[in-house]
Amino acid sequence: MVTIIPEQIIHVPQREALLDRAFGPKRRRKTSERLREGRLHADSLAFAVVNRSGRLIGTVRLWDIEAGSAGKALLLGPIAIDARHRGRGLGSAMMRHAIAAAKASGARAILLVGDQSFYSRFGFARLEGLALPGPVDPDRFLGLELEPGALSGATGIVSAAGLPALEKPELRFGT
Repeated sequence: MVTIIPEQIIHVPQREALLDRAFGPKRRRKTSERLREGRLHADSLAFAVVNRSGRLIGTVRLWDIEAGSAGKALLLGPIAIDARHRGRGLGSAMMRHAIAAAKASGARAILLVGDQSFYSRFGFARLEGLALPGPVDPDRFLGLELEPGALSGATGIVSAAGLPALEKPELRFGT
């Protein structure tokens, strides 16, 4: 049995190790990382998938961004499941959970960089008009409108909008 819970400070070392295994040493060189580095994740939008013993086996976070002329939005990622637990629908469960939480938070749209064949089942589609601040395969730059029309006609460069990590040392974990 596994459970999706809000990420806690105790998950940080496990999350970092999982992301290193899932994405390798080049994970910090990705364009979407430029929007996350030095920032806190969006308030109450970081989740951990834990097994019965409380060990982290999956992670997903959402980050505050400015989506060009569309204004405030969220950036999803990274999302990862431990290799021993893949193929059990946990990634899909995490996506549904993250999307529902983002919608409940009042977010208008979610952007991500990822495989369209996976993310399209959740309503994500290729973005036109918006760009990331660095190289990215345009076929992998996807968006989901949580509010109809939120990304319609949007143009410009996506930029970071979250709080700097140093501004809130307790890192917004737990309650």
